[in-house]
Amino acid sequence: MHGRPRKAPKPEEEAASVAKAQKLRALQTQFFSFHHNKIYTKEAVELSAKLLEINPESYTAWNYRKLAVEHYLSQPDCNPDLIKSVLDDELRVVENALRQNFKSYGAWHHRKWVISKGHSSVDNELRLLDKFQKADSRNFHAWNYRRFVAESMKRSEQDELKYTEDMIYKNFSNYSAWHNRSVLLSALFEKKAEGFLSKEKVLPEEYEFIHQAIFTDPDDQSGWFYHLWLLDQTVTTDSPLLASSWPGHGYDVLLVEDRCYNGSAFSPFTALHSDSGSFPIVLYFNQPVGGVSSSTVTVECGFNKNEDLLWKPLSASNSQTARVWVAHLKIPSSDLHSTVEVSVGHSKGIISTRGFEYSHPSMFSFKVRVQPMERDFSQVSVAESISLREENFKIYGTQSEESIINSFNQLSIKNGHESTASNWRSEALAKEIECFRELLSLMDCKIGKLTLARLLMAYDVMSYPFANKLVHSEEVLELYSDLMKLDPTHYQYYKDEHSMVLLQKYKDSVSSAICGPICLRLNNLSLSRMGAFEKLLWVQMLDLSDNELQSIEGLEAMQLLSCLSLRNNKLRSLTALEPLRKLKLLRVLDISYNQIGDHSIDTTRYLCSSPLSHSVGSESNKDETVTSGVALIDNWEAFYIFKDFNLNQLDIVGNTIADEKFKSVLVKIMPKLKQLDGKLLG
Repeated sequence: MHGRPRKAPKPEEEAASVAKAQKLRALQTQFFSFHHNKIYTKEAVELSAKLLEINPESYTAWNYRKLAVEHYLSQPDCNPDLIKSVLDDELRVVENALRQNFKSYGAWHHRKWVISKGHSSVDNELRLLDKFQKADSRNFHAWNYRRFVAESMKRSEQDELKYTEDMIYKNFSNYSAWHNRSVLLSALFEKKAEGFLSKEKVLPEEYEFIHQAIFTDPDDQSGWFYHLWLLDQTVTTDSPLLASSWPGHGYDVLLVEDRCYNGSAFSPFTALHSDSGSFPIVLYFNQPVGGVSSSTVTVECGFNKNEDLLWKPLSASNSQTARVWVAHLKIPSSDLHSTVEVSVGHSKGIISTRGFEYSHPSMFSFKVRVQPMERDFSQVSVAESISLREENFKIYGTQSEESIINSFNQLSIKNGHESTASNWRSEALAKEIECFRELLSLMDCKIGKLTLARLLMAYDVMSYPFANKLVHSEEVLELYSDLMKLDPTHYQYYKDEHSMVLLQKYKDSVSSAICGPICLRLNNLSLSRMGAFEKLLWVQMLDLSDNELQSIEGLEAMQLLSCLSLRNNKLRSLTALEPLRKLKLLRVLDISYNQIGDHSIDTTRYLCSSPLSHSVGSESNKDETVTSGVALIDNWEAFYIFKDFNLNQLDIVGNTIADEKFKSVLVKIMPKLKQLDGKLLG
């Protein structure tokens, strides 16, 4: 364990182990007989104590003792003295078991259960904990139990905070003490206890405290984990905020029957095909929230009732909390000129996963016009296939860089109340950046470089929230490039972070990336991860070809996508395409030349007990069969991924899975498909 080489046992050790096993088997045989027959005599209970002294991990024995205690306490002649005697015996058994193995889950849980009965004094518990924490000051079982005891004793968080400080000064490498400190501070912030009303005063002092540990031993990870928690506390606002929306504030949306154009005096029209008689309203929050409904979000317009709108979370896990929520506004068939006003959070009910309410109401509005259409998109010949080549991106025309940046900025919801509150955060981050630049000037520290990269990114986001640029992007990219070389074990993590920064930087040069107001090219950038979706809600045609993407998580936020190229990436399975199931307007998809089918084992499917109980199929009938007799059990991934698609055009060539048999399955699953791998279907 923990890197220690295993040695061959000596003959005397082997003999002792055999004798112990024989004794244990004999005890277990007799114990199970008592347990199955519900015998709770003194002899039977004492035998379970002997068993636990040898094997403290016997959960069945601990549960048996709980049943025995309940049996004694339910007797008619039970009195306070008997109760105390029975429970004291249990505490002694636990203490003996912990001497054998003070990391025994069952023993600690049993002790907590006994104390929770309320008949035992907790005064002795802290003294017992001191003994165990002297033996191993980082024993997280003891620290968990200490939090329970402190709460039972009504011991203040401030007193416990002082205790963690003392333990940390004894050993800077005490990860459990650092963790306990973060738990205590979180509780004090939540209660708004005296001296902890604001993070503005407390966090800078905590940064100074952690510097002592980090600069004393930069190679020890305990302090770095606590520093990461401090960074999260610095940059994360408690109350959730609305980061962006589609349509953006001030948009003009022109609806032409089932063709939708979006523009304003400052940005040209873009086209959105919708054959459902509706178009999406998308809300993008800065953290996952629940409670978004017609009660907490009001949509006022002349052609739709607010109570008719159904808000749905866009979450791959089918959770009722998500960063992105969508509702579809129905479009009347007659001529229409109307203003739509969307109010978010004016009624309580939107709550983050951390339990904080949405406390800063937001409002945005856009105009909607409906008029007859000259050409029906649905009548376009299937021979006119859509290609995501360079020339097809340019047919929509070009824009000035200023107008493109305006399109980005219109999506953002400016929360003015945060500007003042963010000043101390920016100052704290600036001091940390200076501190870690000094550290790296003295030594080559991997985790120091990672921390500096995180600090620089956080500082740019905090200091320039609406600037659409990263001032320190080149420095951050260089840091992640160095880390990929210095620490190949974690190469993929650094590569993903490098991709996120590169994507943000590339977004700064929008005039070269965007060939029209609906199209975005992010091809051939070596991206291994996608992000910045809150700025991309307007995109309808997206080229992500020739990258290194293994996941497209988050893409479900881009509700307007109708054409998507993932050609020549590193997608390993069909389940990696699950986010696309949320894109109801997607008509053209290119997933050719990926790695789908290369790997015989798709670990994604084993996230739960059975492939057929995977989240992508949890809402369907497991006995269902595909049209024309294609068995679900043989093609469950393809069926559950593609069955809800309304694709007209699909390219899947170049994947191991894409043989003729599989293509025939796809055609049966998607009867509306008109073109497959460049060939027209009959």
